[in-house]
Amino acid sequence: MKRNYYIVALIMLTFFVISFLTNIIGPLSPEFIKDFKLSDLLAGVLPFAFFIAYGVMSIPSSMMVQRYNEKKIMVAAFVVAFFGALLLAVEPNYLTAVLSLFLIGCGMAMLQVVINPLLRTAGGEENYAFTSVLAQLIFGGASFLSPLVYSYMVLNKNSTGIFAILKTVVPANLPWVSLYWLFAVICLLMFIVLLASKFPKVELANDEKAGPWKTHVMLFKKPVVILYFIALFCYVGTEQGVSYWMSQFLYEYHKFDPQITGANAVAYFWGLMTAGGIVGLFLLKIMDSRKLLVIFTIPAIIGLTLGLFGSAQISLYAFPIVGFFMSVMYPIIFSLALSSVDEHHGSFAGILVTGIIGGAVVQVLIGGLGNLFGLRTGMFFLYITMGYILSIGFWAKPLVTNKTIFDTKE
Repeated sequence: MKRNYYIVALIMLTFFVISFLTNIIGPLSPEFIKDFKLSDLLAGVLPFAFFIAYGVMSIPSSMMVQRYNEKKIMVAAFVVAFFGALLLAVEPNYLTAVLSLFLIGCGMAMLQVVINPLLRTAGGEENYAFTSVLAQLIFGGASFLSPLVYSYMVLNKNSTGIFAILKTVVPANLPWVSLYWLFAVICLLMFIVLLASKFPKVELANDEKAGPWKTHVMLFKKPVVILYFIALFCYVGTEQGVSYWMSQFLYEYHKFDPQITGANAVAYFWGLMTAGGIVGLFLLKIMDSRKLLVIFTIPAIIGLTLGLFGSAQISLYAFPIVGFFMSVMYPIIFSLALSSVDEHHGSFAGILVTGIIGGAVVQVLIGGLGNLFGLRTGMFFLYITMGYILSIGFWAKPLVTNKTIFDTKE
């Protein structure tokens, strides 16, 4: 089959946009708390609204793709995200923020379900390992850039050009709203690009297709499926728990400016996660993925501890370093999971993606505990999720292990 590199490039752009829109929530959390006068619990509802959308939309989206085509689902996803961004841009308040983040989350969940099998078809199965890693690097790069763009827009809000236009629609006391106007424009542009694009037909193997609800229910009766669902739940809860609360923690305990220093710390969290992913690629060629998971999780726990209890400067550097050591967790957990069952991989993947709701639930738990005992104590919950991730390296028994350069058997 002829490879469609235009579609590959379009998917890479989509990965960039998903990440750019998703991982700005953390740097904005201190602004949400200050401007909407929120408690930690109410602040935790905002990422809850975003990530619960993955729980709502992932499995239905995988079923819809088989009824409609990939192009229609992607176009619809950007329409939903556009209205979500526009809602918060036009009417910034707490209720519209919750609804806006839910709608953007629904759009991003729809996209995530479509673009991975589409990437395999457009780029070729033989290139899928390379293109999927490239997509993750682009995803990480966008997560690094979005907080820096936020800082740039806040610092230059009184400049001329496009900023002069934004001043007419952005409240002077809410400069972060300009980001949501930017998001709305990005979604509109992606909508136009997708409408003008011709998509290849994606042929899924029977094992890759999302089965009916009874298949999902049957899988959920298997202990190994539940264990890996919890694993993805814990991973995303940890990732977002660090990146979402980091800026607020640095402001609350060390008085760092959330618009500049806090946003930069979050940017470097994602930047170091990208760098760690590159290092992890090489390490996976020389050791068992379970060992690598243990070796990276222990320093991540140490980094979290230094972030929570270290001095201002140590805390400022420790939180982003956690991102470096978390970098291998998601791909290793996902690959171990799919390698631990011998059928219904498409349905199992949908269940695993639904585990992204961990990003929702854990934030509310941290916020609730933060209300009662303080944010530092609330973030102690991350020791539970990180401890579970560490345990995977000891109990995982995949049917197929990752191939290393030391393997002699074909």
